[in-house]
Amino acid sequence: MSEALTIRKVLLVDDDAAVRDALAQTLELADLTPLSMGSFIEAKDHIGPDFDGVVLSDIRMPGRDGFHLLDYTQDTDAELPVILLTGEGDIPMAVKAMRNGAFGFLEKPCASADLLAALERALKTRALVLENRRMKAQLETGDAAARMLYGQSDLSEVLRARARLAARAGTDVLVNGAPGSGIYKVAEVIHLCSPNAKGPFVKRAAPALDRAALAEALEAAQGGTLFLDDIGGLAADAQIALIDALEAGGVRLIAGSTQDLSQAVEQGLLQAEIYYRVEVMMVRIPSLKERPEDIPVLFRHYVAQAAEQSGLEPPEVTPEVISSLMTRDWPGNARALMSAAMRFVLGEGSTEDDAETELGLAEQMARVERSLLIAALRRAEGRASNAAQALKLPRKTFYDKLARYGVKPEDFR
Repeated sequence: MSEALTIRKVLLVDDDAAVRDALAQTLELADLTPLSMGSFIEAKDHIGPDFDGVVLSDIRMPGRDGFHLLDYTQDTDAELPVILLTGEGDIPMAVKAMRNGAFGFLEKPCASADLLAALERALKTRALVLENRRMKAQLETGDAAARMLYGQSDLSEVLRARARLAARAGTDVLVNGAPGSGIYKVAEVIHLCSPNAKGPFVKRAAPALDRAALAEALEAAQGGTLFLDDIGGLAADAQIALIDALEAGGVRLIAGSTQDLSQAVEQGLLQAEIYYRVEVMMVRIPSLKERPEDIPVLFRHYVAQAAEQSGLEPPEVTPEVISSLMTRDWPGNARALMSAAMRFVLGEGSTEDDAETELGLAEQMARVERSLLIAALRRAEGRASNAAQALKLPRKTFYDKLARYGVKPEDFR
């Protein structure tokens, strides 16, 4: 997916059932999802600011025709693309359609390639509109989780929800994730979403603290939050002091770790009391490998950020660039992707690995598609129908793609 949102719905309106069915089949073969309606009355309830798709409508229909539908759409959401079809088209009619706000105008019968190209342009436009609205709404709500934790995958939404829950809970918290996954940022979001957001947020690397440094950090964090990164590396005597301080209250602890802290307890490296305090509310950050659909969103954000910091114009992020990014596992997670974005902006090297430079676009896209199928199956715990629905693919198309890549749903149950 090349935009922050993927939308594939087409509200198809035509009173001729045979034409409607033929158009729907054309759309399905192109991995689009048609919502077939026989009239404006049937279609109007789908037309609104939240509709994540575009409209394809015949002009000449009994009763309320395509021009009426276009006017209704313009009044309801002027940024919802409408493409009009007619079997009796002429220049004045096309001019009227475009003047009234139509996104496109095609004469029936039209070539499938022309129809699909127009729809793809409309879908891309709609995706940008909805994404811009979503981001604007997030900024207006002041929701730090929405503003700071980027990603459009289900796992990213779960992460945001979990961060908000941890913020409200008021307990000590453990933020766990792979190296480079953004533990500090999630901890900051939890603080900003919490009732003590106006209090101090103090960050310290736990392995660097002795008792005196810990006491100083606790004092600075009074009335707010103390974030101790790599909590498993805190010195033994400092751990005792931390337990005493937490019992006294006045400071909320958010602990960060890239390791399994239960093993640190078993090995005697971490006081069990600290572990049991923080594991009550655990926030796990999913790796990029688990949510490859977030890579384009994050990379574009990091490119814009790097360009602003460098005072440079952001370079174009082409489909080929995105394809090369999504063929990689990103063991360094967000931090590695951020570094790649900075190099991309500065023109210092490619976003590809050496092995990937030998792949053509088709091979790269195939690897991207396979990774998305696997990620969807993993999230759906092997339930193919749920995975197909999450990807907004017809069941037959989904199973055909699984067979093409040798992916078996049962391997993820």
